[in-house]
Amino acid sequence: GFLYSKYFRFWLKWILRLLTGKCELQRLLGGAEAGARRTLSVEHSLESSKNKVLRNAVHVEEAEVEKCVRDVMKEKKIEQKDTGFKTNLHISLLQISGYKKLYLNVENLRKVPYDSENEDHEEQLIELWNLLMPHENLKARISKQWCDIGFQGDDPKTDFRGMGLLGLVNLVYFSKHYTNEARQILSRSNHPKLGYSYAIVGINLTEMAYSLLKNGALKAHLYNMVSGLPQMEHFHQFYCYLVYEFDKFWFEEEPESIMHFNQYREKFHEKIKGLLLDCNVVLTLQD
Repeated sequence: GFLYSKYFRFWLKWILRLLTGKCELQRLLGGAEAGARRTLSVEHSLESSKNKVLRNAVHVEEAEVEKCVRDVMKEKKIEQKDTGFKTNLHISLLQISGYKKLYLNVENLRKVPYDSENEDHEEQLIELWNLLMPHENLKARISKQWCDIGFQGDDPKTDFRGMGLLGLVNLVYFSKHYTNEARQILSRSNHPKLGYSYAIVGINLTEMAYSLLKNGALKAHLYNMVSGLPQMEHFHQFYCYLVYEFDKFWFEEEPESIMHFNQYREKFHEKIKGLLLDCNVVLTLQD
């Protein structure tokens, strides 16, 4: 890898430029279709460049993208009237900057601890109960009833410590946008032999989605899904996919008991990571 990046890549780029009359960015942006394959290649090309202007391009904010495109074109001596190059580079830089911004937004939400004194937090928690248990009234804020939707004890706030408010927001999003599916999965989670704690597993899957976003594994999925800035909505959609697919996976695997949860959770995690290696991947519940 070191020899390739240090020597071979330089000479390969030089030879291809002689043969085609185009720089690496021109070849990438003119050849591949829009999506992950193109943007990932552009991102790698910029990060590997010895040119400071090009290296800095992967760190620009959304508002700076247009100027950055002009600067890159000037640096590479590409005519500004080349609208195809300009448009495609603009899209790729928006996706790259958008991914970084999405991670920061998700991280900031994760860092917000659940606060029972916060009216908004409490309203979201009650909304989750009403979405999942429409025919049963919650008798008290502190109640053993919370165990019916898969929390560990009388007060759900203690279960959000790891993922903060992000865990609750994800649970509510799935229950609100896929209400029938959420209720079906909750019902299946009460299976006498293969049952699991619905809410706890949901928070655990929030951690999985978060870690995949953090380490960059979600890039291909999001670059294929959004031809611009990935939003929090797209992260929530991926979470919904995980919840739905994990439930199917759990019942297909038929674990001996919930005591083996970590083992099967890791197996599911590896399965998802494998799917995300495909440059054409798009993982949504809608599909």
